[in-house]
Amino acid sequence: MQRHLLSLLIVLVSLFIAACETTGGGGGDPMQLEYRRLSIASEPPGNYFVGRRFHLSQRHFWGYVRRPGESWDQSKLVVINEKFAKQPDRYPEIPSGDGPAYGSDHNREYRLWGYFSGRRVYDPNSDLMLPEFVLQRYELKNESPGWLFKPNEKFNGQYLLRDEPSARPGARF
Repeated sequence: MQRHLLSLLIVLVSLFIAACETTGGGGGDPMQLEYRRLSIASEPPGNYFVGRRFHLSQRHFWGYVRRPGESWDQSKLVVINEKFAKQPDRYPEIPSGDGPAYGSDHNREYRLWGYFSGRRVYDPNSDLMLPEFVLQRYELKNESPGWLFKPNEKFNGQYLLRDEPSARPGARF
């Protein structure tokens, strides 16, 4: 009962904050940032991860993965191991005809079940050594969740939205 009241309170505060949002930017509109923080804080705990697909052409990393309740700043850019389950958009990189292509689910948010293997995997196209996430299953959480790290971020399809210094070859975790 108390958990439902807390969830209701968070939703009401979130709606209030969303109604008060400004269109200002600067990368960190406090209202939008607080709304995001409250939204993430209201995620139910559990034995799953939250993943945001982040596709750049000719790269083989999958996207960002975090634990429920953690901010996206704590997420890790990962390579998916498909030993148990195929990643959500397992389509050809160069489709034939009008079918969907690899990366067509860019910016979708998923609940992921699986685990970090402890290995780092090299993606030669991005020159990054990334954590390997072993996917066991997934479900779509949000088809269009908006910005990932900052309210004013602009995706251009060529670059990451943040530097990944721990992913450079030779870097230590």
